[in-house]
Amino acid sequence: MSAPRGITVCVLKHDGAEYRRWSASLARHEADLIVLDAEFDVDVSHEILGEIKQQTRTVEYYWLNRWYNVFRFLEGDGSTRLWYCNINTPPEFNDRVLTYIDLDIDILVDSDFSFQLLDMDEFETNGRRYGYSDEEKRQAQKAVDELITMIETRQFPFLLETASLSVVG
Repeated sequence: MSAPRGITVCVLKHDGAEYRRWSASLARHEADLIVLDAEFDVDVSHEILGEIKQQTRTVEYYWLNRWYNVFRFLEGDGSTRLWYCNINTPPEFNDRVLTYIDLDIDILVDSDFSFQLLDMDEFETNGRRYGYSDEEKRQAQKAVDELITMIETRQFPFLLETASLSVVG
């Protein structure tokens, strides 16, 4: 019996308000790792990434026990365009819905593994607005540090060889 492939990703703000939602296909679920295959269903204008065209494909890596996720944006030929990392609460995965709370901080990683830490000001502002706990602030910093180490040492999923969904770790 195969697992259901249609997954809904629901991103919340700290107050529980829905921030974003999209559909994806379950590519792999092993222990605490969930890998989704998704495609933008509309054109999106992003202040850092520029125009993200409809049908842009992403491979999304979620760990149920980690305070971040990683999106690998693909070129038309399946090669890696970039990685986009989100700092968030560990996701919950129930009844084909994956939900997490966005904690604002992002890391943009180019295909040459150079990276930029983004939205620290938004993290500070929303930390005051929503009352992020000291534990959430500690976990967010720990997640940033862990991701930077993973990027710098080319740990999964920061490998150009991960173009195939069958390569998960």
